[in-house]
Amino acid sequence: MSKRTDSNVYTLIFAIVMVIVVGSMLAFFASSLKPNIDENKRIEKQQNILYAMGVNENDESSANFVSTAVAGQEFNKYIKKQLVIEGDNITEDEKAYLIDVKKEQAKAKKGGTRRLPLFVGEKDGNTFYVAPIYGKGLWDAIWGYVSMDENMVVQGAYFDHKGETPGLGANIKQRYFMDDFYGEHLLTEAGVFKGITVAKGNNDPKNEDKTDYEVDAIAGATITGDGVSAMIKNDLALYVPYFKTLKK
Repeated sequence: MSKRTDSNVYTLIFAIVMVIVVGSMLAFFASSLKPNIDENKRIEKQQNILYAMGVNENDESSANFVSTAVAGQEFNKYIKKQLVIEGDNITEDEKAYLIDVKKEQAKAKKGGTRRLPLFVGEKDGNTFYVAPIYGKGLWDAIWGYVSMDENMVVQGAYFDHKGETPGLGANIKQRYFMDDFYGEHLLTEAGVFKGITVAKGNNDPKNEDKTDYEVDAIAGATITGDGVSAMIKNDLALYVPYFKTLKK
């Protein structure tokens, strides 16, 4: 006579119970940890924005954020305004940095009006305008923050990724790549938006020409570089009308 635990019914019931128990535990932990996760995301966004405008702890070669312990304090010190641009309306919102750029892109594709966050910072007597950008790399999402002056000349940039290839596309978050964007012009002298292309055939490998609208590509990371070019051109072009208002 077989044991009751050998029956198919027992196995099925046991499996159902385990799914319920494990699912409940995961839901509990997810709910319990959500405040900490949200807080970490908030701090990371603040660090990204600060990094783009040059508030960081970089050494000679590596890219380093301000510490999490002082990120909020530094953010409040350097970021003077958080703006939300929605069509012709521009409003201030102290939580603009929490706007999900990916969701806003999706909303615009469905015919909605996209909200554009813009962070106005001041450092060493200079004004910086920091905009978030979001796009697609080789394997998954890529994103970043670009800091500009009133003429849409890049003053700094920070890029990151979800799953690009280590040693190749993942190097968009390396300092040598991000630093190349400093001083690059996004507009022509006539005020036409050109963006910046991550160019494999760039004839300026030392990046001395800041009005060629190009930076040198990362070897072996063509598709990731194309993704960076696309998100810069697609997202930053939307801010041109705002920058034109600064000239009035």
